[in-house]
Amino acid sequence: MTSNVKLAKLLLFDYDKVELANMNRLFFQPHQAGLSKVQAAEHTLSNGGLEEGKPVDLVLSCVDNFEARMTINTACNELGQTWMESGVSENAVSGHIQLIIPGESACFACAPPLVVAANIDEKTLKREGVCAASLPTTMGVVAGILVQNVLKFLLNFGTVSFYLGYNAMQDFFPTMSMKPNPQCDDRNCRKQQEEYKKKVAALPKQEVVQEEEQIIHEDNEWGIELVSEVSEEELKNSSGPVLNLPEGITVAYTIPKKQDDSVPEVTVEESGESLEDLMAKMKNM
Repeated sequence: MTSNVKLAKLLLFDYDKVELANMNRLFFQPHQAGLSKVQAAEHTLSNGGLEEGKPVDLVLSCVDNFEARMTINTACNELGQTWMESGVSENAVSGHIQLIIPGESACFACAPPLVVAANIDEKTLKREGVCAASLPTTMGVVAGILVQNVLKFLLNFGTVSFYLGYNAMQDFFPTMSMKPNPQCDDRNCRKQQEEYKKKVAALPKQEVVQEEEQIIHEDNEWGIELVSEVSEEELKNSSGPVLNLPEGITVAYTIPKKQDDSVPEVTVEESGESLEDLMAKMKNM
């Protein structure tokens, strides 16, 4: 499949200047305050990262059509730029996020949606006078999941999801990871796959040594010590004889032998005295 994306000139026009109040909703940086918004935007788009001359760490996609997604996918594959794609379905009750690392994980063209694979013009799918549903709650959930994944990726904590879906009808969150398609239509994706294979092959191989885990309590930092309240003799007496079982079969516990704990009966010899005589003797004692 050939891409219909064409490179074009980007024209920027804005008579305003950058203010600190713009920091929370635009991509300007505090040190650009006072500059023309056009100059600041040109510098940020050209240089990208916070450090001079370095690219950005991550690109976020929140667009609402496949054509725009394919454009971002093409550019990121060419540059080897990691990006996160997100979206909400037309019925507004499901959505997803997807982390795309060129060469390492599947790009958007590796497993394209039917609309893209069939080369269908999205504009022809829209019915006259009908607009796609919009639920702020679904969009808020997907946006929150996206930002959470971004923080984990940039700050290196937790498990970063390569794909995480959201089904609002069933409260279902499917997750998976997709490997890149070796026959991907994007030649830059195939190029990035080859580069990634070389990078992995160059890494030193580490031998996995499985060591038996030893539980040590005496030397722990909390000073916790385990003291058995049962002697070995008591433990032995509380277990029964080991049964001769076929190989592979074991018992959880054995029943100890029943000990004779009965108290011997004490008998009293008959004296022949009556109860009245015995009571009289007790009074005289």
